Amino acid sequence: MEMNIGVPALLFPAISLLLLAFTNRFLALSSIIRTLHDDYLATQDPKIARQIANLRRRVLLIRAMQAAGAGSMFMCVVSMFFVFMGWQYLAHGAFGVSLAFMMGSLAISLREIHLSSDALNILLADVEDALRQHED
Repeated sequence: MEMNIGVPALLFPAISLLLLAFTNRFLALSSIIRTLHDDYLATQDPKIARQIANLRRRVLLIRAMQAAGAGSMFMCVVSMFFVFMGWQYLAHGAFGVSLAFMMGSLAISLREIHLSSDALNILLADVEDALRQHED
């Protein structure tokens, strides 16, 4: 099957949007971490320490998501170069690797979303504890 240069180019908008979303998540986490750090220094609350540990794992996952996304973009460009040079077999291989990087990035994103919900559950547990104490 002959691939034209438009096939790998189709991934560019998707990859760009993924990288933008990952960067926005990273910036939001950075802000939260700074706030929690200050709160922890003031109160030494162990729940804040748990949240910070969760956020550390999430930052590492976001970095891996961004790296996989950048790898996908890079391999897309390599695939386009191979198409331009007329090396169809190599173009297919590079495009396949690009897709694999994108799938990896999305899989890591799912794990990060799971950890994000864990962080929210920590906060919800605080609210539930406060409600129980208020009811008693």
